[in-house]
Amino acid sequence: MYTDNQLQKAVLEELQWEPSVTAAHIGVTAKAGVVALTGHVESYVEKHAAETAAARVKGVKAVAEEIEVRLPFTTKRGDEEIAAAAIERLSWDVSVPRDAIMVKVEKGWLTLTGAVEWHYQKVASEQSVRGLLGVVGVSNQTTIKPAVDVSTLSADITHALHRSWFDPKTISVSAQGGNIRLNGTVHTWHDREVAASTAWAARGAMAVENNITIM
Repeated sequence: MYTDNQLQKAVLEELQWEPSVTAAHIGVTAKAGVVALTGHVESYVEKHAAETAAARVKGVKAVAEEIEVRLPFTTKRGDEEIAAAAIERLSWDVSVPRDAIMVKVEKGWLTLTGAVEWHYQKVASEQSVRGLLGVVGVSNQTTIKPAVDVSTLSADITHALHRSWFDPKTISVSAQGGNIRLNGTVHTWHDREVAASTAWAARGAMAVENNITIM
């Protein structure tokens, strides 16, 4: 197990290793596996990359992200211009159902609404607009349409988890309607995220409550 100082050092080194992040502008604190990121970056993409880099460090149990996006003057865009660019970008993404996502922009902050059939489509919509010039943040409020039959959802997800390398004794799955709950333990944050992604891949998954803890 890392001490707080060791974990802080490891996260700082990972941020310095990540080429898309300017680590000199980011501060890191660590306490009992919870890492807090502060400071500022020049784009929302860099902010997301910093959070992703911190989360993949061994020993990190949670990331509290308080990084501010400070856009350079040359990359600032009006809300109408950002909205138009987002609509066009979504229309070009084959992973996003046509006309399924609605866009709202306020002071550079993008809000996505609408309904799709799969979680990967919701994720794809956010990924499509995350890197647009002028964007300081994205709120993805897209919902998942309920499937007609979810009676075997829990068993299907359990089978998918155990089909890979998850031990049946360490992860349990329960489902009520399209709402899924994961419980158990894993060794890394990455394993926890993989388990959640596996659950989200099930047809009919509308929400995933990930209660898996990191040992």
